[in-house]
Amino acid sequence: MRYMIMVRATARSEAGVMPEQALMAAMTTYHEELAKAGVLLDANGLKPSREGWRVRYSGGTRTIVDGPFAETKELIAGYTLIQVRSREEALEWARRFPAPFGEAADGEIEVRPLFELEDFEPGEAIDRFRELEASRR
Repeated sequence: MRYMIMVRATARSEAGVMPEQALMAAMTTYHEELAKAGVLLDANGLKPSREGWRVRYSGGTRTIVDGPFAETKELIAGYTLIQVRSREEALEWARRFPAPFGEAADGEIEVRPLFELEDFEPGEAIDRFRELEASRR
């Protein structure tokens, strides 16, 4: 089972304020532990939304909307992708996640399971996705 731990953005992360060394050390230790346990798939911080864009789909057309985006609480500042045996294991790793902006600062993470190909009805498109995954290994 794969889970994504998402760090919710704050005004400071959206302003591009870089984490302090103590926080970077805590995050590095946490991710080293994930790697040693064999559950870490990927992890990264995201630059502020002013450096990104969205593609809006409406009525068969696509519109590019440049950042920044106003609703900071709806943005993601970073993520960690893990693969574990159960929801309980994912929950235990999430409990150990360092406070994303330091122990004294407000912050929030959200954890959600990823869809697996087994969740979908079998078919030609799913078979093609399986082939794509196999070719990336």
